[in-house]
Amino acid sequence: MYERSMRDPDGFWAEAAEALHWEQRWERVLGEAESRHGGSFYRWFEGGRINTCYNAVDRHVETGRGDQPAIIHDSPVTGTKTVLTYAELKQRVARFAGVLRDLGVARGDRVIVYMPMVPEAAIAMLACARIGAVHSVVFGGFSAHELATRIDDAKPKVMIAGSCGIEPNRTVLYKPLLDAAIDSAAHKPERCVILQREQGLAELIPGRDLDWAQAEAAATPADCVPLEATDPLYILYTSGTTGQPKGVVRDNGGHAVALTWSMKHIYAMRPGEVFWAASDVGWVVGHSYIVYAPLLYGCTTIIYEGKPVGTPDAGAFWRVIQEHGVSVLFTAPTAFRAIKRDDPRAEHLQHYDTSGLRALFLAGERCDPDTLQWAGDILGVPVVDHWWQTETGWAIAANCLGIEQLPIKAGSPTRAVPGYDVQVLDDAGEPVAAGDIGRIMIKLPLPPGCMTTLWGNDQRFVQSYLATQPGYYLTGDAGYLDEDGYLFVMSRIDDIINVAGHRLSTGGMEAALAGHPDVAECAVIGVADQLKGELPLGLVVLKAGVTRPTAELCADLVRLVREEIGPVAAFKTVLVVDRLPKTRSGKILRGTMKAIADGKEYRMPATIDDPAILDEIGQALSAAGYAHSAG
Repeated sequence: MYERSMRDPDGFWAEAAEALHWEQRWERVLGEAESRHGGSFYRWFEGGRINTCYNAVDRHVETGRGDQPAIIHDSPVTGTKTVLTYAELKQRVARFAGVLRDLGVARGDRVIVYMPMVPEAAIAMLACARIGAVHSVVFGGFSAHELATRIDDAKPKVMIAGSCGIEPNRTVLYKPLLDAAIDSAAHKPERCVILQREQGLAELIPGRDLDWAQAEAAATPADCVPLEATDPLYILYTSGTTGQPKGVVRDNGGHAVALTWSMKHIYAMRPGEVFWAASDVGWVVGHSYIVYAPLLYGCTTIIYEGKPVGTPDAGAFWRVIQEHGVSVLFTAPTAFRAIKRDDPRAEHLQHYDTSGLRALFLAGERCDPDTLQWAGDILGVPVVDHWWQTETGWAIAANCLGIEQLPIKAGSPTRAVPGYDVQVLDDAGEPVAAGDIGRIMIKLPLPPGCMTTLWGNDQRFVQSYLATQPGYYLTGDAGYLDEDGYLFVMSRIDDIINVAGHRLSTGGMEAALAGHPDVAECAVIGVADQLKGELPLGLVVLKAGVTRPTAELCADLVRLVREEIGPVAAFKTVLVVDRLPKTRSGKILRGTMKAIADGKEYRMPATIDDPAILDEIGQALSAAGYAHSAG
């Protein structure tokens, strides 16, 4: 199947597209590349007309799935559970699309969605797709400044927001953040629709703000609007190194085709089954695998408003799997590290029946072999570490369970998925030998479903992704292919450190540290050294209940890395910390920690989960003799 996707991409993706309803068939499966700013721009299913919302909602009602649950909302933080069938979802989406239409929102207009993990977040996204508006979901609770930058970039006609979000120990009021963002933004949205939640009611501004429930109740349902396959479906912002967010643009046709294909062939799902992506709608995983892919394929999806631990304990995931009959779970490795840290022997699992679970998929960051092994041992199902990016929208490399289950190699997301021509190149653009680390690149064209450009900035799209090696997409990751064609993604290119002229991956050192039985999670960064250029520094979080003396444990860890990587790593220092700084999606902020250790100024990452952690890390680094940057 992979070879066919390389040899005959037009035939391969045309066949995949037959699974969807098209208002008008395409004229060309893959449009000829157009050259702009020194890069090639490709378009999938040119001339085709399609509506993503129709395919994700209305189509299933018309083919007999109206009574099947489409969305299950499970919210341990509010103690509520609700179910929307496909028929109920269609009614609510059509009505809310009518709200947007009555506010003057039309095809091509932008709408920013700033919502917690509630069904209305998906309803808002689908309502935009129904009438051809371009939605841009901003993670609920993002700072007013970060929200303002996205308002000025996307220039939305309407904002949709929840009055509040609910964390295990606090309520986050969204409306004051929304108001502050609009006040500081140069662009002023015309109207705001506010979903009032009883845990934190918002004060509405007359003439600008509408109450969601009242507006939906009064609206006339809107029909689906046929759209060009190449029309934008959404903008999703990913943080840029310059501080200016990058708005990844996804189309309608290629996106729907790729995601529908992936549900069967990567995740081995069947229509009618329950798929759970334990992520957030604000991230790409939430867009692709909470909202669009499961609904396009006719599955039931779960919107979970809770955490892997603390709502109420480390058995939260097992409860959801049992209660809702989850067939496949998709989450980030950091979620399983948190569960393993709090419940190393998986004692909570004994209280639940998870026998219906067929597979666990992990993505979002590199999965250490120890976590992969632990999850597989306790669940007794295949654990698939697969690799993809906000920019691609779906997996680049995976063990495609719906095609052929290959042997698992810990530390590898297996092989390239059909459609992706993945190569590892050196700085001169030449392929490296098997086992050698280089830049992971994807030969153009990218398959359907990947980004088409950056919103309003074709030139930056070329500079960021296409200019490094003509004819290739730069993933920004470093790694290698082994002799069996398995891909190993070791780190971001920026995380390859140079120790006395030797290029070393921090990912390999992290894998060694994570294999120690006392380590819950870890990170390795390269810190400046006058003699060797850079030296690796390990930071580890220990599992609950570890009582060994710190100095003795750290000596063990140094010895472990030097045995596995070799003396060339010059690995000499480990610090034990209480926690590591992460984004809300679970990525460890290695670059920020490196800046702190080197005494350099850094910009507070917009996506950081808890800014106070950086002070803790700074104090730990200062106490160990490293410089402490104040940010």
